[in-house]
Amino acid sequence: MSAMAVGGVRAARHRADAAADLAALAAAARVPEGAAAACARARSITAESGARVARCAVKDGTVDISVTLALRVPLGVGAVRVGSRARAGPVG
Repeated sequence: MSAMAVGGVRAARHRADAAADLAALAAAARVPEGAAAACARARSITAESGARVARCAVKDGTVDISVTLALRVPLGVGAVRVGSRARAGPVG
């Protein structure tokens, strides 16, 4: 049974990694429109993945995104937050 809990957390970690990667890439494409537009796009993409942006920073054309994903782990473990971070540079 504990293997199920560990497997669930591991799957959530992969989902958080994918959400951060996709959000950073999407945000990098919007950097020419400004940091606010880039971070708004990152929040939108991340929400579609079931995660949320914890931090979005744009510096010198590079986007740095941190996301969190909340999940409920069975077997009495309870609520867990999984985090991930990704960076993407200038597009073009």
